[in-house]
Amino acid sequence: MTFFQSLLLGIVQGLTEFLPVSSSAHLVLVPFILNWTLHPTKAFIFDVLVQLGTLVAVIAYFWKNLVAIFKAVIAGIRSKKPLQETNSRLGWYIVLATIPAGLGGLLLKSKVEAAFSSPVLTAVLLFVTAVILTLAEVFSRKERTLESVTPKDALVIGFSQLLAIFPGISRSGATISGGLTRGLKREAAARFSFLMSIPIMLAAGLLSLLDLVKIPDLGSFLPIILVGFFVALVVGYLSIRWLLNFLKSRSLIPFAIYCAVVSVLTIFIAYFR
Repeated sequence: MTFFQSLLLGIVQGLTEFLPVSSSAHLVLVPFILNWTLHPTKAFIFDVLVQLGTLVAVIAYFWKNLVAIFKAVIAGIRSKKPLQETNSRLGWYIVLATIPAGLGGLLLKSKVEAAFSSPVLTAVLLFVTAVILTLAEVFSRKERTLESVTPKDALVIGFSQLLAIFPGISRSGATISGGLTRGLKREAAARFSFLMSIPIMLAAGLLSLLDLVKIPDLGSFLPIILVGFFVALVVGYLSIRWLLNFLKSRSLIPFAIYCAVVSVLTIFIAYFR
C-alpha cells in the first residue's frame, strides 16, 4: 500500500463511514475498481484501524453529549435510579444496542474477514443496503424524537447493526433504518446510530491493534496507516455535520440509488474483467 492509496482510502472512509452507503464496501470496491493489488491481511487491518480516525471524529463531534451522558449515568447509579434521567437512559440504551453486534463480531470474525476478499459479494450486499434504505424510508412514520427511545428500540437498532458486520451492509444505513422502523425521525435515528457506533468501533479497532503488532514490517506500514487515519478523522467529522443537516428535511432515497448503482457497476466490471 502506498501513501497515495492510504490518502484516497482515508477520504473514502471519512465520507462513507457515516453516510448510509457502507464504508467497508467502499474500502473493498475502490481498490477493486482501480485494480489495486493490496496484501489481504494488511488491507483488512488498515480498513479497521482507519476506522479509528472516524471514531475520533464522532467522539469529537458528540463530545458534549457524551460527557452529559456519562455524568447522568454515574448520577443514576449513585441515586439507584439509572433510568430516571433522559441522558442516563440513553447511555444504557446505547450499551444495550451494542451487545448484538459485539457478540456477532466475535463469533463471526473469520467469516467477516473472508467476505472482505470478495468484491462481488460485497457489491451484492451493497444492493441489499439499497433495499433496506428504500423500505425503511417508504414504510416508516418518522414521528418520534431521540428522547423517546425505549429498550425495545435499542434492541431493534442493535440487531440492525449486527447485519453490518459484513462489508456491503452499511452500519449507519442499517441502524438508521432500524430507528426509522421504530418511528424515529431521520435525524434522531442518525444521532442514536452515531452514538452507538462508538463502542463497537472502539472494540474493533483495539482488536486490530493486536493484529497490527504481528506485521513483520510494521515500521514501514505504520506511517501509511497514520495518513489514512488523520484524513478519515477530518473528513468524517465534516460528513457527520453534513448528514445530520441533510436528514432534517431530506430522505434516504438518494443514498439507496447510489448504493444500487455502485453495486451494479461493480458486478458489471467483475463480469467483464
